[in-house]
Amino acid sequence: MAGISFLPPPAEKSALEEGTEFTPRFDSRGLITAVVTDADDGTLLMVAHMNAEALAKTLETGIAHYWSRSRASLWRKGETSGNEQHVVEIRTDCDQDAVHLRVKVAGQGATCHTGRRSCFYRSVNLENGRPVLTTIP
Repeated sequence: MAGISFLPPPAEKSALEEGTEFTPRFDSRGLITAVVTDADDGTLLMVAHMNAEALAKTLETGIAHYWSRSRASLWRKGETSGNEQHVVEIRTDCDQDAVHLRVKVAGQGATCHTGRRSCFYRSVNLENGRPVLTTIP
């Protein structure tokens, strides 16, 4: 595992919400939700999960790392595509159970494995009472 380790969350709510110690609250599977946006224009690029190792590697290298729930393995974003996510800033929410990564995407700028800039390329709408997907141009 990476050289960075995280302390357990404090028992006092005020220390968690107002303190200066980053103590991420991983879920029962050891994961934290990561919301990823473009650092320049704020476009939502993806939502992923990180375990402690992925979060530590991201902090150490400045390149986004995630935990693949489907493959049960660590992965560096852009490892095969060249579209690495260079982290500009990491924020956490008030109870430290989610992180927000602001990134600049290298390579061709695609984040989605389909080659699109964002994984959020479809909208959900109701047609005749059924939910349908529409591709966003």
